[in-house]
Amino acid sequence: MKTQTEKELRPGLWETVNERYPDSMITKDDFVELAKLSKPLSESRLTFVSTAGVQPKGSMPFDTVHPVGDYTFRRVPSNAKPKDLEIHQLKYPTFGAEEDLNVIFPIERLQELTQEKFIGGLTESFYSFIGYNMDGERLENTLAEDIAEAVEAENADVVLLSPA
Repeated sequence: MKTQTEKELRPGLWETVNERYPDSMITKDDFVELAKLSKPLSESRLTFVSTAGVQPKGSMPFDTVHPVGDYTFRRVPSNAKPKDLEIHQLKYPTFGAEEDLNVIFPIERLQELTQEKFIGGLTESFYSFIGYNMDGERLENTLAEDIAEAVEAENADVVLLSPA
């Protein structure tokens, strides 16, 4: 039987991140069980939350150079086309997403799944922020709370979360 270290893709990664950025990572002790669906996905309204830094063209750019990050989010209309969106992000290579935004922000795939009735519907907005945020408490108490309130106001039944 493999040990936990042998199962890890990059053994020691989490310890290194926690050492360099104290209190910035969720630990295994922080585990929260996923909520169960109260109705079938085909009858549910879904929203999407991503750390990709995707936003509508012409909206206020994320602060990608602030030393501790940007604790704001952008609403992305769920009916938007990729040509109407842009990425403001410096912390990961975006060349693949520049060619096909769906690799990082699957807006067209979610629209298709709704048209095919696999998903009951989409909320009016999806939500995007940049994942480089070095103050874990501020991330949780400000950004995460603000996004949760916005998602709740749109009556989402399901939230798809995706790190960049």
